[in-house]
Amino acid sequence: MKTFGEKIRRSRENLGISQDTLAKEAGVSQRTITSYETNNSRPRGITARKLAKALGVSVDYLLNEDVDDPKYGMEKDPYMEAIRKSYGPKAEKEANELLEKNMALFAGGTLTQEAKDAFFEAVMTAYVTCKEEARKTYSNKKGDN
Repeated sequence: MKTFGEKIRRSRENLGISQDTLAKEAGVSQRTITSYETNNSRPRGITARKLAKALGVSVDYLLNEDVDDPKYGMEKDPYMEAIRKSYGPKAEKEANELLEKNMALFAGGTLTQEAKDAFFEAVMTAYVTCKEEARKTYSNKKGDN
């Protein structure tokens, strides 16, 4: 099990890039990267997503010390980004929890990438549909007052 800092350092070194290069790609200072690599701090929200993207790994891999596969959960990252942009960070957290709970349905089995993509798309479509219905319902009530 690797720490967050070890994952950042190892991923950066595997790419053959400097702390300064990673810092520029992630939009932070080189000092911040050093702080991450020495486990003195951790990024939140959008910075974690920028780091993951710059390193070519998933956000789940970076932030969850129990995850050893750098690509684990990467297929859901675009869905989470779209949810966050449309509905905010709270909705992103809800959608992520929804996906994680539903992944338990496949415990012990393996899915093809196409099956994973179809699953994520179906769950996210259902989630977005419910969010849009809630927006309509609550915005109509506010407008009636």
